[in-house]
Amino acid sequence: MMIRDMFADDINRKINGVIKVDQAADDVIEQELNEYVITRELKKHFITFFNYYGDAFDQPTADMGVWISGFFGSGKSHFLKMLSYLLENKEVKGIRSVERFRKKFEDDPATYMMIDRSTKVDTETILFNIDIEGSINKDKTAVLRVFAKTFYNHLGFFGDNLKVAKLEQYIDQQGKTEQFRRIFEEKKGMPWLESRKAFAFNGKYIIPTLMEVLDMSEEDARAWFTDKSAIEFSIAQLVEDIKDYLKTKPNNFRLLFMVDEVGQYVGTDTDMLLNLQSLVEKIGSECGGKVWVVCTGQEAIDEIIKVRADEFSRIQARFKTRLSLSSSSVDEVIQKRILKKTKDAEAELESVYNKNDSVLRNLFSFTDSILDIKGYSGPGEFAANFPFVPYQFIIMQKVFAEIRKHGNSGKHLSGGERSMLSGFQEATQKIQEKDEYALVPFFRFYDTVHTFLDGSIRRVIERCQRAADNGDGIEVLDVDVLKLLYLIRYIDDIPANLDNIVILMADDIRMDKITMRETIRDCLNRLMSQNYIGRTGEVYNFLTDEEQDIQREIKSTPVDTASIVDRIGQMIFADIFTTKKYRYGKYDFAFDQMVDGITIGNITGGMRLRFLTVATDTAEKSELRLMTESKGKEAIVVLAETPYYESLESAMKIRKYVKQRNVNQLPKSVQDIIRDQQEEATKYEQTAMEDLVKAIESAQFYVDGEHIEIKGGNAKSKIEQALEYLVSHVYSELSLIEKNADTDADIIEILTGADNMMPGMEPNRGAATKIEEYLEMQAMKNLPTSMADIQSRYSAIPYGWKEIDIAAVVARLIYDQKVTIKYSGSTIQPDNPKLPDMLRKKSEIGKTSISKRQMITATKMRAVKELLREYFDVMDVPDDEDGLVAFVVQKFTDLKDHYLELKGRYEGHKYPEQNLVLASIEQMEKILSQRKDNIALIDAILKEEDNLFDNKEKMQRVEGFFKNQVQVFDAAVKMEEDLKNDLNYLRKEEEANEALNQIRLITVVQSDPKSIYRRIPELNGLMDKVREGHGRLLDGKRAELLEIIRQCMEEVHTLSNGDVSCMELVKKGDTFFDQQKSKIRELQSLALLDGLVPQIWSYKDDLCDHIEIAKKPPEPVQPKKPDAPAKPAPKKVIKTVYRQAAFPAKTLESQEDIDAYVERMRSYLTAMMKDCDGIKLN
Repeated sequence: MMIRDMFADDINRKINGVIKVDQAADDVIEQELNEYVITRELKKHFITFFNYYGDAFDQPTADMGVWISGFFGSGKSHFLKMLSYLLENKEVKGIRSVERFRKKFEDDPATYMMIDRSTKVDTETILFNIDIEGSINKDKTAVLRVFAKTFYNHLGFFGDNLKVAKLEQYIDQQGKTEQFRRIFEEKKGMPWLESRKAFAFNGKYIIPTLMEVLDMSEEDARAWFTDKSAIEFSIAQLVEDIKDYLKTKPNNFRLLFMVDEVGQYVGTDTDMLLNLQSLVEKIGSECGGKVWVVCTGQEAIDEIIKVRADEFSRIQARFKTRLSLSSSSVDEVIQKRILKKTKDAEAELESVYNKNDSVLRNLFSFTDSILDIKGYSGPGEFAANFPFVPYQFIIMQKVFAEIRKHGNSGKHLSGGERSMLSGFQEATQKIQEKDEYALVPFFRFYDTVHTFLDGSIRRVIERCQRAADNGDGIEVLDVDVLKLLYLIRYIDDIPANLDNIVILMADDIRMDKITMRETIRDCLNRLMSQNYIGRTGEVYNFLTDEEQDIQREIKSTPVDTASIVDRIGQMIFADIFTTKKYRYGKYDFAFDQMVDGITIGNITGGMRLRFLTVATDTAEKSELRLMTESKGKEAIVVLAETPYYESLESAMKIRKYVKQRNVNQLPKSVQDIIRDQQEEATKYEQTAMEDLVKAIESAQFYVDGEHIEIKGGNAKSKIEQALEYLVSHVYSELSLIEKNADTDADIIEILTGADNMMPGMEPNRGAATKIEEYLEMQAMKNLPTSMADIQSRYSAIPYGWKEIDIAAVVARLIYDQKVTIKYSGSTIQPDNPKLPDMLRKKSEIGKTSISKRQMITATKMRAVKELLREYFDVMDVPDDEDGLVAFVVQKFTDLKDHYLELKGRYEGHKYPEQNLVLASIEQMEKILSQRKDNIALIDAILKEEDNLFDNKEKMQRVEGFFKNQVQVFDAAVKMEEDLKNDLNYLRKEEEANEALNQIRLITVVQSDPKSIYRRIPELNGLMDKVREGHGRLLDGKRAELLEIIRQCMEEVHTLSNGDVSCMELVKKGDTFFDQQKSKIRELQSLALLDGLVPQIWSYKDDLCDHIEIAKKPPEPVQPKKPDAPAKPAPKKVIKTVYRQAAFPAKTLESQEDIDAYVERMRSYLTAMMKDCDGIKLN
């Protein structure tokens, strides 16, 4: 049966594929109403709408907005127009719209009754596409102006020009419309309705008409006509005019603004959204549900305002009725309007399906598709969709949406030339001569969309077609494949790989997929060679002219092999196998990383993991060569030949090309292509990574001279298995480490014996033997060995031990006293806290030497132990060498510290035998200077044996002095120092003076130390004698000073004679003299007591002077003679004489001494009186 004979309706009949809201011809309306398919989903939307709409008749509402959303081609414009027909209930060819819908709702009479009720009221609809009616120059009042334009047009006014519309409205309100039109036509000779479009050019006719009809003056009419300022218009004014219009209608009248493509027109423009919100809100609040606004948009109202939902919350409230059309409606409409079959055809097609069930299931199996895209579910679906496949409905909707965004030359695709409906009809018509086994290949839909594609896209297809027609390297099928690749260019759900292209090109149920696959592969290769298409991994893509030019430039961009190989290395070692050290048990093994001949990262000198890419010559990949090269310490991975190299090369060419271009200076179209190319580069890199992983999973492995087979696992797992094999073969001595150390604490336990290991049972004995044998060999060669040498040797092949385990093995040798450790030339003892660092820390191991130990002889060990027991008076001396050396160092260090402490006590003192202490310190330092070498240390002690014991005997005197005698010695020295100023006074006390001289002989004069130590006990008795004599002198001196004070106080009191004016002075004097008495009792120095005498006398004299002045009566004031000049009083010369000079200190023992002293005093004072008026004694 031929396809054209299968359909219930003629497949070649004319159908209105695209619904335009401005189409109003009766024939068009009749076809639209009759063929309108009400799907299950659409029925729900009709019910929802008429429920809300019908309720407003009973209860006025402000929520009068309806928002209809759906993708391009979903039928929202058609649904809007059907609502318009129903609500106005137009009569078309004698039948009203509601009657034409009766059959469509015969299974649901309740819904039909609800629709019928709503259409019985007087209703007018203003149906328009806002994208067509709106101004190209959109501003914040654009929505208001479109609504005003269509409203005034509906009233019969000229809405395109609001100035003219408002004039017409005013004339109409005056009831002079007919008069105005008649007079204008008489003057112009042409009807007003035809002339108002050219309003600005008809001033010579309009001005006199206004003068005549509206009785305006010529000046006023001309001023109005020539006014160029924009007419002021507001939402409130429009709503007021709408309300005025409602007043002319019955009470239950309804007016609906039915606006198509509002979502596209407004978009996310804040100003226009606010304008729409304000307009709808004003209409809702002012018109009480008598005016409705019904809008369509590709997105739901929530999606449009989601960025600023708070600001536009009111628009959501107004558009309470929201209807969303999905894709299922499209499928159902196409099946019912175009693909509905006759009974015979359905039976025939179901039979075909049943015979070819398995073939059909296998035919439509897409690879890597995102959507759950399948073929037919059964014979019924096959018959309903034939000659199409169900997936084509899904994909074609996406094609329309994507072309609308990317490939159309105009902006009104939604109102325009093609639709899903017409696309499926035209595709069917092209194969109508074929039989029931034919299918529509997807490229057939290209003809549906090509007329509104951008010229740059059409030119590519047309050029390819000409090449096919002329046989210029392109065949006819290649053109169809190219069309297909354009259609699915932006469809991510089905990757354009070879297998999927074969399915999409299927034109017959009986198609041989294997043969077709090769045919399509050839097509793709030809298209690629002619640069019509590109390829990213396994995915092919359509190229425009500009893209082809850029593609050619990219292909010619050179990228050297070394760069590609290096990038492969980065991908392997930075993304696929990121491990820098391979863990084997508790061990981490570093390995060199290589790809072909290029090293990635740092060279360790240990194992090597090398990958060979397709860039390596085949000769270098021979099995014999690879087995030879891998012998020793290498694992070689020969990558399988997947297209990773080509994909990566393509990506790097794009990256380099973009880097070389100054992209910002290029045209926007080129920038967009380059941006797409960068995305392609990313896809190439992703594909390269996937293919590289596959290449590793299928690779050949050569390890340590063997071609090994690694079974199972992913890429990382296989590499790890190869490294495990390599480690186990290369590090053959690894098993000698039986127990691992974890921290320095483990090393310290070994050094101190805290690990409690029985002799002969210690772990890692084999490892210790290896190191011991190596040190013996080094000693035989007389070669020095550092811990750095040990760490380097035993961390390398074939050992591979961890540095902490090497340190632990050496620690065991130290504890067993089999090796000697020196740091900067000094022998290190096992208890040294820094020893673990010296064994393993990188900054220390180079300064740490290790050697086979030279043992101290048994004879010397016995001798030095005997010496130490006697010298230090101890019995417990260690028997082992390390213990003995540690004991020696500790004891002599303690003794040295003790002597240093004694030396410190000599500071500021003249204690006896300081030189002996210094000599002892020097002796200790001499012995301890040999601590770097155990043998030298023991030899030094034995050599110093006599000196040690001699010095110890001498130091006993010093020890005794500081233990028993130093206190009395210090007291005697202090007494001599305190009496230094009273020596002249002490001469009067002979016994005390002699005792003080003996003290000085003992504490100051240097003499034989032995005699000093013998005489120190005498110091206490000598100090007692000195104290007694000095005390007697102090008592006499104190009595003398107290008598002077008594005389002074008596003189003061006598002079004042109880005079009231002198009381304060006398009281002050008493206080002073009491203070001097206290000081006399406290002072222990005779010289200091003598120093008080002149101070006391001087104070007494000054006090007496002040008393005399206080007692003297004031002189009477003599009256001044005005004429006699005042005579200046003569100035007296008073000479100051110091009392110490007039009365020098002296001891008077007889009357003759007194007479002589007084005579001397008289002569001195007489001499001082010469040449002056008086003497003041101080």
